[in-house]
Amino acid sequence: MAIAFTFPGQGSQTVGMGKDLADAYPEARAVFAEVDEALGERLSTQIFEGPEDQLTLTANAQPALMAVSMAVVRVLEAQGAPLSRVASYVAGHSLGEYSALCAAGMFSLADTARLLRIRGNAMQAAVPAGVGAMAAIIGLEDAEVAAICAETSVKGACQIANDNGGGQLVISGLRAAVEAAAALATARGAKRAIMLPVSAPFHSSLMQPAAEIMRAALAEVTRSAPSVPLIANVRAEPVSDPAVIADLLVEQVTGQVRWRETVAWLAAHDVTAVAELGAGKVLTGLARRIDKTVTGTAINGPADIDAFLATLSGQGA
Repeated sequence: MAIAFTFPGQGSQTVGMGKDLADAYPEARAVFAEVDEALGERLSTQIFEGPEDQLTLTANAQPALMAVSMAVVRVLEAQGAPLSRVASYVAGHSLGEYSALCAAGMFSLADTARLLRIRGNAMQAAVPAGVGAMAAIIGLEDAEVAAICAETSVKGACQIANDNGGGQLVISGLRAAVEAAAALATARGAKRAIMLPVSAPFHSSLMQPAAEIMRAALAEVTRSAPSVPLIANVRAEPVSDPAVIADLLVEQVTGQVRWRETVAWLAAHDVTAVAELGAGKVLTGLARRIDKTVTGTAINGPADIDAFLATLSGQGA
């Protein structure tokens, strides 16, 4: 049985996430302390205590979610289940791709925290507040949604940002174009078309200024080959070359998160279990909807870690 480790994206954050890990394990406490030091502030206080409106800010949520994911990774490693031995692949949803690469050793923890702070600030600043928008379209095929985006792009940029699987696609772009696309999707039979409460049109061409900032930031950090291949968001196939991965991280800022295809690729290459490391259970639910042959497990806290280690022990891993 092959296992893939996956890492959640923005939206999975909650005040108090990771606190039970920090309370139970010195390795987890060390992760939060290192992230605080790298950023020059007590991000861990926001993570554990809030306020929620500060934690939800893109520039805070991104390194915060990564910190919680890495706390799980470091605890598993200390308990005798290092990623390089347990997982055959890693993948992360949007910012989770950075968590995946940190876990696989491509970036240091401190560099990953700083990269995500830069990324969050750059994505927030790329488009004035209220100009862009995102919407979830449920119940239409990707070709249908792509055609709708093409039709409404006369009003401005509009494209598929996330293919999350389970019949859920997220579109992103200028607000007028996205609102028109959502209305057209409803008229063409979508089960639901929901405007999302986001602060910017992520994964759209409007994010190009942020992509250029990330290109410069990624050029400045030390990179190592990941210990296991990354299934890249924008390709939905494995990549191990650090230079190629860095280019794909730049492309990812404006490109589509191909999560349905990512899980499908894993299932087609003998991965039967996907473990989601960090906050929430979003990716676990998506994996089950995308391919019924894949077992999804969310590892959020100490009890989840114990259960996962017991499963590995039972398999002789």
